[in-house]
Amino acid sequence: MSTVESNVRPDYDDELKAIADYALDAVIDSDEAFDTARHCLMDTLGCGLLALRFPECTKHLGPLVEGTQVPCGSRVPGTSYRLDPIKAAFDIGAMVRWLDYNDTWLAAEWGHPSDNLGGILAVADHLSQCRVARGEAPLVMHEVLDAMIRAHEIQGVLALENSFNRVGLDHVLLVKVASTAAIARLRGASREQTLSALSHAFVDGQSLRTYRHAPNAGSRKSWAAGDATSRSARLVDIAMRGEMGIPGVLSAPQWGFCDVSFSHSNRDLSLKPEDTRRLRLPQSFGSYVMENILFKLSFPAEFHAQTACEAAVTLHPEVKGRLDEIERIELTTHESAIRIISKEGALANPADRDHCLQYMVAVPLMLGELQAEHYEDDFHQAHPEIDELRARMVVVEDEGYTRDYLDPDKRSIANAVRVVFTDGSATDKVEVAYPIGHRRRREEGMAVLEAKCRRHLATRFAPGRCDEIMTLYQDAERLAATPVHRFVDLLVL
Repeated sequence: MSTVESNVRPDYDDELKAIADYALDAVIDSDEAFDTARHCLMDTLGCGLLALRFPECTKHLGPLVEGTQVPCGSRVPGTSYRLDPIKAAFDIGAMVRWLDYNDTWLAAEWGHPSDNLGGILAVADHLSQCRVARGEAPLVMHEVLDAMIRAHEIQGVLALENSFNRVGLDHVLLVKVASTAAIARLRGASREQTLSALSHAFVDGQSLRTYRHAPNAGSRKSWAAGDATSRSARLVDIAMRGEMGIPGVLSAPQWGFCDVSFSHSNRDLSLKPEDTRRLRLPQSFGSYVMENILFKLSFPAEFHAQTACEAAVTLHPEVKGRLDEIERIELTTHESAIRIISKEGALANPADRDHCLQYMVAVPLMLGELQAEHYEDDFHQAHPEIDELRARMVVVEDEGYTRDYLDPDKRSIANAVRVVFTDGSATDKVEVAYPIGHRRRREEGMAVLEAKCRRHLATRFAPGRCDEIMTLYQDAERLAATPVHRFVDLLVL
């Protein structure tokens, strides 16, 4: 047996080349994608502004060194901070993700593609200011929307048939990869620089999902995406300074990402053994993900529970006066929900509660609503009946729900709730297959999205400023043509 390794340097892995070529060269011409990206932009920023009401979020924000002055510094919406783009990307990303209220993508892997806005907006704001300072034309918001579509697509297509969670890796890996590609394009990186940055995104040690699951669930899940998108900005900067890439980062035997971290990820997808050590790209990159993105419009709750919350709200009038008469609550759901958010026992913190299916059903059954404040310690301690209701819940899988969840033509997120009382009577089984933020309910959802956005803006800005922002948002052509730094001007204190 040879003891000498071959030192013939490989070409970049095909998956990296496909991502780079899409990020740099593809033409996005879908009006639906750009229109959806516009709604996504405002919804995402609104979620970030709402998070500024929570000290556990705001303690992470601001310069690493107090008093730092950054020329053409990136601004953090809802604050007066002007930071270097890498820290600003962290801050914006943490705000956006804090309340688990921004958009969602569900497939073999799940995640929140609008998490990428942290890096995209921070870098774009800095670039636009720098251009103007040099006497050049500013970057305009069309480029931000275009970058969002590309980041959504890269993250979402990689998630279609690659289950990182099954090997214990957190989905923010995909945020890092997608943000890296989008930021490289915004910064004018060459193909070689983009490939280098992408290779470094994969060669990094990846976040474990430990902080999302019982009994270790905690607040890191609320800033993990900010960490990932800010890391992307740093990796692109490193690559554009001439740092060499790692061409075989995915495929290298023994040392590559697929062998080290991903070799047993697809064991339940009926793949041939030789196929389980590769990332799968089941379709070409386009604008599919943005067009099909899921908005969280009604509840700040993990998305697998959105339809369960909606069903619970429907049942609230029937059960609100009979809570002490409930014998059991039957929750029918899909496999992914059972795997990640079905919990028994004590819930230790707000991050634990907003990833508990039973908690997210109990509150709207009681109150007819679910707000971010309902996860806080004070609220939980004041309402012991929540845990009493949780103890009476029975969770079962409907295999049809699971199949429809993975069906690319359906992408349902079905849940059903039925309440049985001690006298033998019972409510109807209320089933909701598609949440209001789904593409199949897009027309119904847009008015709700705009109301949500206006409500969140009002937590930070005076009515006149809210009107100015909403008027710009509703004018697609004017928004697209607005210089990025002028748009951000509207969002800072």
